[in-house]
Amino acid sequence: MPAMPISISDRADGGGAIALKAELSARARLLGFDAFGVTRADARPDLKAKLEAALAAGWQDGMAWMEETAERRSSPAALWQDVHSVIMLGVNYGPDSDPMATLGEHDRATISVYARNRDYHEIVKGRLKEIAGLIRRTGAKAKVFVDTAPVMEKPLAEAAGIGWQGKNTVLISREFGAWLFLGAIFTDAELPTDEPHAESCGTCTACLDICPTAAFPGPFQLDARRCLSYLTIEHDGPIPLAFREPMGNRIYGCDDCLAVCPWNKFAQVSREAKLKARDDLNAPALADLATLDDAAFRARFSASPIKRIGVGRFLRNVMIAIGNSGSEALLPLAVARLGDAEPMVRGAAVWAVRRLAAPDVARQLALDFLPAEEDVTVRNEWLQDL
Repeated sequence: MPAMPISISDRADGGGAIALKAELSARARLLGFDAFGVTRADARPDLKAKLEAALAAGWQDGMAWMEETAERRSSPAALWQDVHSVIMLGVNYGPDSDPMATLGEHDRATISVYARNRDYHEIVKGRLKEIAGLIRRTGAKAKVFVDTAPVMEKPLAEAAGIGWQGKNTVLISREFGAWLFLGAIFTDAELPTDEPHAESCGTCTACLDICPTAAFPGPFQLDARRCLSYLTIEHDGPIPLAFREPMGNRIYGCDDCLAVCPWNKFAQVSREAKLKARDDLNAPALADLATLDDAAFRARFSASPIKRIGVGRFLRNVMIAIGNSGSEALLPLAVARLGDAEPMVRGAAVWAVRRLAAPDVARQLALDFLPAEEDVTVRNEWLQDL
C-alpha cells in the first residue's frame, strides 16, 4: 500500500507547504529553470488508456522499451507508489535563429535545435537534485527524473499548468512556445497544486501540415514509424525508402512541427549558455561529417546527445543527406563509404551513389562491389533498377 502523504505544515523552520513551494520555485529560477508547476500524482487518470491505444496501434515501432515499461509509465504511482505530488520544471532552449533556415543549404547538415550544444540531461539533472535536497530537508522523500525513466512528462506538465500538449504532441508554452526541456520531481510531500493548462491550439493545424512524412494520424497523435526524429535517432537499420528523400539534409532529429508553431512568436532565446548553438553544430558541412571515423565522431560529439546514436547511425544519416544534396562534388564521399564496416552505412552510401552518379558509373560500381557484398539489404540497394 502507498504511504500517506507527508505533511510539511509543521516544518522545524516554521514554514508550511505554501512557503516551501515558494522557496522551491524561487530556487528553481535561480538555478536556471524557466517554468515551474505542481500537480497531484493522480491528476491524469486518462494516461493509461491513451498509452495502451498508442501501443496497440504500433506507433512506437522499434522502441520496445515503451511496451516493456508501459505499466510503470501509465501513472506516477505505478512507478513509485509513495508519490503524492509531482513538480514539473522547464528549461527554455529557444533558438536565436529559424531552425528551418538550414534546410535549404543542401551541402550542409541540419541538426535539431536541442542537440546543437550540450546534452540537456547533464545540465538539468544536477539542478533537479539540488531542489530535491530542499524537499528532503523537511523529512519528505523525493526522486528526480530527466527523460531517464518511464515518466510521461508532457501530460504531467500540462496538469501542472506549465503549458499544454499540442496537436504535434509537444508541450507548448504561452511564454516559451515549443522550446522547453522538462524535468520532474516526485515527492511524497503534499504540496499546493497549480491549475492545469487548457489546450490552446484552436483550429490551427500548422504543425500537422508541415510534417514532411505525414507522421500525424490525427491531432494529438504521433506515429513514430513515420517521424524523422525517430528515424534519424532511434531507428536502427536502413532508413525506409519512402522517407529518405523527405529527410533532406536532416541528420539528427527534425524541428519542423515545433518551428512553425504560431505560439513561438512569444518565444525567447534561451538564457542558458550551454544550450546556445555551437558554431560547429550550426549547419556543419556534410563533407566534414562524412569523413569522421569512430574516434573523431566521439571527440566531436563528446558532450552532445548526438553521441548516443553511434557513428553507424550518424553516417547512415549523413549518406542520406549527401544523396539528397544533388551535388556531384559530394559523390566521392559516398563512394568512399561503399566499403564501410556497417551495413546500414554501406546501404545508405549505395543509395547516395545511385542518386548522384551517372547511370554507367553507378552500374560499374555495382559490378565492383556486389560480388563481395554479403548483406542482403545492401545487395538489394545495389540491385534496384539494374
